[in-house]
Amino acid sequence: MIEFLQQLINGLALGSVYALIALGYTMVYGVLRFINFAHGDVFMLGSFVGFYVAPWVTKWIPQGEDVSVFSWSTTLGALVVLLIAMAACAVLGIVIEKLVYKPLRNRPRLTVLITAIGVSIFLENFGQFLFGTEPKLFPEIMPDRVIEGLGDLTVTFNQAITLGMTLLLLVGLRFVVMKTRMGTAMRALSFNPTAASLMGINNNVVISFTFGLGSALAAAGGILNAINYPSIDPLMGILPGLKAFVAAVLGGIGNIPGAALGGFIIGVLETMVVGYISPMYRDAIAFAVLILILLFKPTGLLGRAEREKV
Repeated sequence: MIEFLQQLINGLALGSVYALIALGYTMVYGVLRFINFAHGDVFMLGSFVGFYVAPWVTKWIPQGEDVSVFSWSTTLGALVVLLIAMAACAVLGIVIEKLVYKPLRNRPRLTVLITAIGVSIFLENFGQFLFGTEPKLFPEIMPDRVIEGLGDLTVTFNQAITLGMTLLLLVGLRFVVMKTRMGTAMRALSFNPTAASLMGINNNVVISFTFGLGSALAAAGGILNAINYPSIDPLMGILPGLKAFVAAVLGGIGNIPGAALGGFIIGVLETMVVGYISPMYRDAIAFAVLILILLFKPTGLLGRAEREKV
């Protein structure tokens, strides 16, 4: 039981990152009905923004082994790094949408899909040119300590922060989508773009906001992933991006709670496979899930079938 709980905790922390990336996939699909395969590379860029911003912020963070994880300076510094990375990637997402995807809105979906793959490859190669190909050690913006008093379970503060911050961002996203005017516009655009435009909604603004919000969540995932797995490189977004896409499909592409649920499920399944079967199959399990869900429930766990007019 202890081993099972340990793998479950590890899986939830990993699944938190997949959930944050999957939300970007599902929001863009819900609004524009296409998959932004460059989203995983925005996750990577978020980590590198944090990598370069963190040394500038470290003057606010006390040094030394006796530093409390919850000291105001440590928390403030980490929060500043997170917010700067989210803001930078939000701007990047909006720029990509304006320059690349906006001119292709009336083109066939296959054209947009191929373009998204091209943007992904461009960001990966640009990242290698700009940051170098060697892995880099992410700075310790939050001291990683084991939470005491849990017996044989090993839970670090960074794992708890990752899960807690993810849940907080999910609640915030839910509030934005369900309780704000912009969220109402997003839902209207998802349901019927033409009717939304006729009702006075500026579709261009809503689409840009959706890309920016999804990219900001991917950046948050990049920072939270880096504090748990501090080695970062320009190709680090490929596999997490693909697994997050599987998570979005598993939960029901276009469904926000489904994307979060799918991310947690994929994270838990991956750690269970590593703990009970073999680390060799950790990447295969996500794609096995994709095949099964497409065969037996293509709409996903929380998705609904939609009829398309011919």
